Amino acid sequence: MKMLLTVEFPLEPFNSLVINGKIGAVIGSILETIKPEMTYFTEQDGKRGALLVVNVNQPSDVPFYAEPFFLKLNGACKFRILMSPEDLQNAGLDAIDKQWS
Repeated sequence: MKMLLTVEFPLEPFNSLVINGKIGAVIGSILETIKPEMTYFTEQDGKRGALLVVNVNQPSDVPFYAEPFFLKLNGACKFRILMSPEDLQNAGLDAIDKQWS
């Protein structure tokens, strides 16, 4: 299932990796390993952050995506389920409405 992986990076060790010219290699290695469908870097609550779309087939896949950010960058990770318009159409909302109305 497609999930939005939101990562928030604390100032350290990110700042030190930038100063030492190593952040590109660290981020590149993580992205090459987890192969997200899409990646965007952004600000989150005044801190550096990233938004990635990943495909999680089973719950045990979550550490594969999160641990590199935890271990290399002290990142905080959050996962949110993503639905396409087709997924929403297949959700059976009409039947749910009838059951709960």
